[in-house]
Amino acid sequence: MSNTVTRIRLAVVAAAASVAVLAGCSSPAPSGDASAASCEPAKGKVTLEYWNTVPGMDQVVALWNKKNPNIQVEMKNISNDQYGTIGNALKAGKAPELAQVGYDELPFLRTQNAFVDASACSAATAVKSKFVPWTWSQSSFGGTGVFAFPQDTGPMALYVRSDIFTKHGLDIPKTWDEYAADAQKLHKADPNLSITFFDPNNAEWFNGLLWQNNAEMYKYSGDKWHVTAASDQSKQVAEYWQKLIDAKLVRTDLAHGSTQMYTAYQKNQIASYVGAAWGYSMFRDNLPKQAGKWSIVPMPTWGSSAASGDWGGSTVAFMKGNTHLYESVKFNSWLNTDPEALALENKLGGLYPAATAGSELPALSQGVEYYNNEKIFDVFAESSKNIDTDFSWGPTQKTVNLALQDAMAKAAAGDGTLNDALSAAQATALKSMKDQAIPAVAGK
Repeated sequence: MSNTVTRIRLAVVAAAASVAVLAGCSSPAPSGDASAASCEPAKGKVTLEYWNTVPGMDQVVALWNKKNPNIQVEMKNISNDQYGTIGNALKAGKAPELAQVGYDELPFLRTQNAFVDASACSAATAVKSKFVPWTWSQSSFGGTGVFAFPQDTGPMALYVRSDIFTKHGLDIPKTWDEYAADAQKLHKADPNLSITFFDPNNAEWFNGLLWQNNAEMYKYSGDKWHVTAASDQSKQVAEYWQKLIDAKLVRTDLAHGSTQMYTAYQKNQIASYVGAAWGYSMFRDNLPKQAGKWSIVPMPTWGSSAASGDWGGSTVAFMKGNTHLYESVKFNSWLNTDPEALALENKLGGLYPAATAGSELPALSQGVEYYNNEKIFDVFAESSKNIDTDFSWGPTQKTVNLALQDAMAKAAAGDGTLNDALSAAQATALKSMKDQAIPAVAGK
């Protein structure tokens, strides 16, 4: 598994997109939520701890340290167990000043009183305009405070092996119906060739597909959560992929980012990939001999709708116990808005910036050699503009994702269906919230 994919999967992100305009949940602060802390500058040299999972981030931090001798940052990579490491540190009262947290994990960690509100720092509130609106809304919980700064996002698109499509006389599919028709043609022409794969152990990816179809899983209103994980829109997505699975037109034996997945692509057994912006470096770094054979095009849509989905993305959160908010805000702001830092993070870690300045980076406005010098980030920028603005995450998302994955794996093995998986996710969401005394009802 590539480092970039590891980062996204460990973040349990599904999903989230630069240049989009989305709105996050705005639930009220839970009991015990950290209030705004002091923003007094330290009188001497300060050392901050910053934990993350991003490849090459040590070089970005080194650049900051070189320029800021009085605010030094010690970085720790926690890719092996991101949330376990953060959780243990919080329990021991030894959390770092700053930590990478996925958008979908923010609500859950907030219920654990994991963050401190940095809104006492004028610089923390002033930076709002530098980020894509939906990302700021999610990291500030609808404007109830400043608990994190957005870092990256994952607008989705379709990666296509152009040579395979050309060989079999296929046009680029614009809709999911056309994509299914292409799947049938490819498999009929070559039984060893599948249009893509369905990873039943990747709820975050599946959430991105639901997001595209306006399948809102949660709404907060009337002082309670309304859970709609098994909505009609969700069922439409589930039934579509169930048909492809039943017809054996997509593979279900490959884990995303695994050696087996790359081998299947290397052997020309799979003709496309439904993925996010950060995946561009994944193929470039792991399949170098296929340079020039890949194109990135808009995600197939449901009918004439231009809607897209998002998979992945993280924030840099101000963690509980942070006594150096002034310095933390300065570093966090530089890390996630400075063009030099953003360019380095994109180059080394494949991050697609949540900052609006990201779209102006030369690296994101030029052609990419591996993709036949196509301007692939223009595709992702357009995808970002077409993401549903009302999608939000529930406070027990990680638990729900695990239940969804378990049921999807059973469905892929012939035990139940993906619709059953949605029902399991719905039931788990309601039960997990009830167990934590979080008001929730089944929505329509």
